Parts: sequence; structure tokens; C-alpha cells
Amino acid sequence: MPCWRDRKRYMWLLGLVVPALVVSSWLAVLATGLGVFWWAGPILTFVIIPILDYAVGADADNPPDSALARLERDPFYRWATYLYLPLQYLSLLLACWLWSGGGWVEMSLIDKVGLMVTVGGIGGISISTAHELGHKRARAEQRLSKVALAQTCYGHFFVAHNRGHHVHVATPRDPASSRLGESLWFFIPRSVFGNIRSAWNLESRRLTRLHRSRWSSQNDVLTAWLLSVALFGLLVAAFGADVLGWLIGQAVLGFCLLEAINYIEHYGLRRQQLPDGRYERVGPAHSWNNNTVIANLFLFHLQRHSDHHANPRRRYQALCHADEAPQLPAGYPTMLLMAAIPPLWRHVMDRRVLEHYGGDIRLAALSPRQERRLLRRYSQASRL
Repeated sequence: MPCWRDRKRYMWLLGLVVPALVVSSWLAVLATGLGVFWWAGPILTFVIIPILDYAVGADADNPPDSALARLERDPFYRWATYLYLPLQYLSLLLACWLWSGGGWVEMSLIDKVGLMVTVGGIGGISISTAHELGHKRARAEQRLSKVALAQTCYGHFFVAHNRGHHVHVATPRDPASSRLGESLWFFIPRSVFGNIRSAWNLESRRLTRLHRSRWSSQNDVLTAWLLSVALFGLLVAAFGADVLGWLIGQAVLGFCLLEAINYIEHYGLRRQQLPDGRYERVGPAHSWNNNTVIANLFLFHLQRHSDHHANPRRRYQALCHADEAPQLPAGYPTMLLMAAIPPLWRHVMDRRVLEHYGGDIRLAALSPRQERRLLRRYSQASRL
């Protein structure tokens, strides 16, 4: 039997296009004088990738079980994530230089905003890289994960996601699981502040068990935040106080992009409570999935989300499609555009949640603010 080969092996390097966007935008502006290139980030994310996703289509093929161990050991795939970080920080340095008046280009306010949005997108997608690295046992990869998160001031994600979200996903205790009827714009602040609380409480309890102060240098949440403060302080010292506002702006955009992806991943899905009060085990039915090739390449297979929850330490290249997982109608970038328009999102997704639960809306995760309306509306619809 011939040895299985990953047909997408070298295509995974496409993910490195994202952290190189600032350099390519700068060179394009120098060559053409067109300020539109400062907006390369949102153009790539919300125009080019959705078009390519539609043109290339989906790939639901899985590696055979016999190839999984070899695939995970292959260091090539690790370097595809490791290389993201130096490119990410070179882009951040270049952006600060440009915001401070360097780069031999004249930038209007709109140009600087476009650059901020592009850098924020790089930071947001770097959280996907941090997510991949942070689940691994190797200390070096966990440290790299924390470095990747420093740009967006979201280092507490390392704690909240690994020890909170993966335990409580698709239950009322998880702030990162969105609910049926909840808009993206309500979810983002709820999840942001909920994850901060979750990370702090989890780390405080861990340190209490070890008889150590929560204010010690061993607090992973505190050290992550201090890393961001140190990073921003160094950049302000090097490029001037004018860059601070742009740094804060890109950080907010970056972690909001992460939370928007969180919104998509578990919308309306609920693990059912057992008679003893515990919740059923996490299964493929508790995450929305998608197999569009291009978005998966840029996001390191994040769209095969059910397998990630089933096997959180499995490396991205070995994540598998699950037939029993609910499927999104399009890749994450397209779904983000839909989520930004709540009536469109509800039109597309609410009926899919209802179908997933066989018409029984009571099994879904309902927004407490919308529960009565949803029960009245969909209970009537299920009887028709």
C-alpha cells in the first residue's frame, strides 16, 4: 500500500502571508502611491479569502489512522507556526515606524486607520497560532504562545481557553460559547469580560492550592499582562507616544476578531445536563465545523473544531473532519461578515440550530434575554 502524503503540505505556508501583510502593503504603496493597500488585511480576510473559498471549495478528506502519528511528528508543520511569530513582530515594528512618520511615505489619517485594521487582523489571527501552540505539552511552544498573545494584550486567553473553555464549552458556565438569539455585538463584550474573570479565578484557585499568592510572578495571567505592558512600553520608548493609540486600537481589533470567531464556533449549541447535574461529554455535535480549503489553511485547520475539542493536543495538520458535526454553510471569513449583520446571521443560522436539534428548540443554548421570544416563535414553528 503506498505511503499517504499530505497534498496540502506546502500550502500550509500560505498562513505566513498574513503576518507579511504590513511589509507587502508598504512596498505596494511605495510602488504605486495608492493608499488602498494599507487596507490589505480586511481586503484579504473579507474579500479575497471568501472568493477563493468559494472557487476552491471544500476538502473533507482525512489522513488515515496509520499516518496520524507520522504526520504529527513531522517538524515541517511546526515551523509553519513558529515562523509566524518573527513575521508578526517585524510587522508590528514596521507599523510603529510608519505610524511615527517613517517609511518614506505620507500617510493620511485614513491610511493610518487602514494600517491599524491590518495590524489588528494580524494580531487576531496570531491568536489562532497561539491557540495551536498553547495546547502543546512542550514548554517552549507554550512560551511562544504567550509571546504571540502579547500584541493583543490577550495573554489570559492561555488560561481561560485551555482550562476554562475546554472544560465548560457549550454549557452556561462558558463565556466563550454563544447562545441562540444573541447578537455578535452583545456577545463580544460578554465574552471578553467573562474570559478575563474566568482566567483570573482559575489562576487564583491554582495558586491557592499551591499555597502561593495570586500576586506572585507565577501567576500566568499577571505575567501575560505584564508582557504586553513591557512590549507597548518599549515600542512607545522607541517610536514615541503617538504610536500608543494605534497600538491600543490594533489590540482591541485583534481580540475582538478572536471573540467573533468564538461566536461562530459554538453558536446555539448546548451539552445536555445529566440527572446528576453534570453535563454530557463534549462531542462532535457541540462545535460548528467547515472544510473550506483556503480558510483552513490560513487558520491552521481551526474550522475542524470538533476534532480539536475531542483531541486538544492533536496538531493542526492531523485534525480530521467529523461527519456527525454540524456544518457551517461557508468558511469563517464569510460567516464573520454574516455575523456582523445580526438579522442576516439569524436568518442563516437559527434554522440550522433548530434542524440540528430535530426541531426541539429547548435543547439549544438560548440567550436568557431572548428565551421567551425564541421558545414562542420556534415552538410554534416546530408544530407546523
